[in-house]
Amino acid sequence: MGGAEIWDVTDERGVPTGQTFVRGAPDWPTGRFHVVAATCAVDEAGRLLLTKRAAAKDFAGLWEFPGGSAVAGETSAEAAARELREEAGLRVAPTAFRLVDRFQEDTALFDLYLVAAPADQQPRPDGIEVSEVAWVEVAEVRRRWLDHELADPWMQRLKAFWEPLTAALSVRPSSARRRRVE
Repeated sequence: MGGAEIWDVTDERGVPTGQTFVRGAPDWPTGRFHVVAATCAVDEAGRLLLTKRAAAKDFAGLWEFPGGSAVAGETSAEAAARELREEAGLRVAPTAFRLVDRFQEDTALFDLYLVAAPADQQPRPDGIEVSEVAWVEVAEVRRRWLDHELADPWMQRLKAFWEPLTAALSVRPSSARRRRVE
């Protein structure tokens, strides 16, 4: 994305207030939030896609699920689809994303999605935000989490998301497997 990143300001339910906020600007409005979305992409073998943060990023060299802030006018699912495309090169329609859960952070409403990775696409790091991608078993995600190999924000997020994520993975999406965006 070029230029300043502009977010919709939302209430505690994620409903836009009509205000916007420029990322990094001072004086975030008290009691307000912005939406952040991340994706657990699942391949046909049931493995999850992790991305490694590039050297120039905060938490460089640590792993996470692809994701980022929704920009003004964008839904949470649209943000998840865009971030998956930008960071890992996978094109999936926003309608294929299934919300796992929402976690409230200080100024963000963090949505975690589950989506079947298209069988005809291979993930690739963008080289700017992501230096490496890896398909890993659920047990390996847990090991990296417990061994602090995930970016710091994910340590708290996974405490909130682990149970709903593993439950969602037990009924992972299959119909979306071939759904892609041209």
